[in-house]
Amino acid sequence: MNTLIETVKYFIIIAAELTVLFLGISTVVALVLMYLPQEKIKAWMSNKGILGNFVGAFLGSLTPFCACSTVPMTLGFLEIGVPFGATMSFVIASPLLNPIIIAMLLALMGLKVALIYFVIVFSAAIIFGIILEKSGMSKLVKNVRIKQGNRADDEVPQAFKAKLKLAFMKAWGDFYGILGYLLIGVGIGAIIYGYLPEDFVLKYAGPDNPFAIPIAALIGIPLYIRAETAIPIGLSLMQKGMSVGAVIALIIGGAGMAIPEMSMLAGIFKKKLVASIVIVIFLTAVIGGYIFNIL
Repeated sequence: MNTLIETVKYFIIIAAELTVLFLGISTVVALVLMYLPQEKIKAWMSNKGILGNFVGAFLGSLTPFCACSTVPMTLGFLEIGVPFGATMSFVIASPLLNPIIIAMLLALMGLKVALIYFVIVFSAAIIFGIILEKSGMSKLVKNVRIKQGNRADDEVPQAFKAKLKLAFMKAWGDFYGILGYLLIGVGIGAIIYGYLPEDFVLKYAGPDNPFAIPIAALIGIPLYIRAETAIPIGLSLMQKGMSVGAVIALIIGGAGMAIPEMSMLAGIFKKKLVASIVIVIFLTAVIGGYIFNIL
C-alpha cells in the first residue's frame, strides 16, 4: 500500500509540474515568435556557411513544432533557396531541441543535464547539417510540393493582450495534442519508480554496461516516444540506477526518429537521405550518451 501511495504521489507531482511548464513555456515561445517576422528568419537562414546552419539549428530549437508543421516548413525553406545544410540543421534540431524539452530536463534532471544536452544536440545539428550538404545530399530532394497548413506568418493581432490570448490558446492546443503522450510517460515513469527492481536496471542499463548506450538508442528509434513521454520515463530509470548517458540516448533516439515525421520526410526526400537522417540521429544519441557518462 505504501508503494502504491508513493507511486500515485509521484504521478500527480510530475504531471502537475509538466503541465505548468508546458503551458507557461509554450505561451512565452508563441508570443516571442509573433515578434519575429518569418521573412527575416528566412533571410538569416540564407546566409552561406556555418552562420546559416547556426540559424537553422536555432530556429529548430526555438519552435515546438510537430511533424505536420516541421515538414512543410522544411519544404518551404528549400523552395525559397535556403541552403540545404541550414535546412538540414533545422530538420535535426526541430524534434530534439525546443523550450519544452529543455525546461523539462531542467526541472526534472537539473541545470547541468539540460545545458549539456542542449550543447550536444545543437552542435550535432550544425555539424551534421554541414556534412550532409558537403556530401552532396541536396540532390536527393524530390521535386514535390506539400500543401501548406496554418503557418507562423498567419495574421497576428496588434494589441499585446490579444497576442497573449492567442499565444495561450496556441499553447493550450499544443498541450491538448500531447497530453496523452505526457500522461503515458508519467504513468510509466511512476510504475518504474514504484515497482521496477533497482538490481534489474543496474544489471542491463547501469554505468558498468558499455553497451547500454547504443542499445538504448536502438530501442528508442523504432519505439517512437515523444520527448514529453521519454523524459519522465528517463527520470524514473535514472533514479533506479540507469546511467544518464543511456537515458539521454533513449530520449534522442526516440524523440529524434518520430515515425510520422520520417514518413512525411520520405515524401520530399529520397530513401538514401531519410536513411542518412536516421544514422545522424543514432550517432547523435550514442555520442551524446557517452559524453554524458564521461562528464
